[in-house]
Amino acid sequence: MEKKLSELKPGEKGIIIKVQGSGALRRRLLDMGLVKGTEIEMVRKSPLGDPIEFVLRGYNLSLRKAECENVHVEVNAQT
Repeated sequence: MEKKLSELKPGEKGIIIKVQGSGALRRRLLDMGLVKGTEIEMVRKSPLGDPIEFVLRGYNLSLRKAECENVHVEVNAQT
């Protein structure tokens, strides 16, 4: 099932399938390790929902909700 990164729930994992966005934003996301095939797990959201914390490639990454809208992940139905 495909979801945007911002739609994940705490503890839910997915595999990145595509990264969209304009040139500079897309480049920045790719430079942070958000590349196709990478496993990512949502850790928590702040009380107001922005930013959102993720774990990928052995480090924690916080992204704004608007940035998360550009990353699509494949989530297992079993997860």
